[in-house]
Amino acid sequence: MTPPFLTSPLLEGIAGVRHGFFTRRGGVSGGVYEGLNVGVGSRDDPAAVAHNRRLAAQAFGDPAPPLITGYQVHSARALTTDGPWPGDPPQADAVVTTQPGMMLGALAADCAPILIADGAGRVAGAVHAGWRGALAGIAEAAIEAMVEAGAQRERLVAAVGPCIGPASYEVGLEFLDAFVSARPDNARFFQPGATPAKRLFDLPTFVLSRLAEAGVTRAEWIGRDTCAEAEDFFSNRRALQRGEADYGRLLSAIMLE
Repeated sequence: MTPPFLTSPLLEGIAGVRHGFFTRRGGVSGGVYEGLNVGVGSRDDPAAVAHNRRLAAQAFGDPAPPLITGYQVHSARALTTDGPWPGDPPQADAVVTTQPGMMLGALAADCAPILIADGAGRVAGAVHAGWRGALAGIAEAAIEAMVEAGAQRERLVAAVGPCIGPASYEVGLEFLDAFVSARPDNARFFQPGATPAKRLFDLPTFVLSRLAEAGVTRAEWIGRDTCAEAEDFFSNRRALQRGEADYGRLLSAIMLE
């Protein structure tokens, strides 16, 4: 069965661009990875992960396009590619291309996936933005790489996919301090938590603010909380709360047709 995926109304309006935010539904993995686990870094059966990745690619075309992802390390490194990596994926948290028929992917399980496209300029990018990468500037690095590849900022459209929502992301004061130390007005992305020593962090709104400052005027979060919606999404935080040993990874992907 072809695994289902969610879409962004903004990105759906761009001709010649296909995209999808896959859920955990579909796939062949079992146990805590039940469904469409695409994370090669998980402790799931590698054969099941490879099969799930093929299923996701087949959802984008027949024959299935190559699925290209970086080795994500919560960095601000963006790479541009015109074909599949010749060996193991290089370390990068954003992948950009001008080549049609390649499925660029970002893996996440609470972190924010960002899909970006300039339809007229024929440039697409997939970004993995955890809090470290977002604070370090991974969204800006991806946009710079896209501009260098021929995109125009005013034409860029971006969508933030399923990620941990503001009601689920409780953090300590040291987390708040890291953001405020980098820039005092980052305090606006935090709300009071359950105790005076806790805060709730709004990751999707923070990511959208970084995109806006980088010149992306059309961007949205699709509004789905990975931690709160166990039937649809994998979640690192939920796995920790439940005492589970590991967790699956979700795929968000974009392709120039």
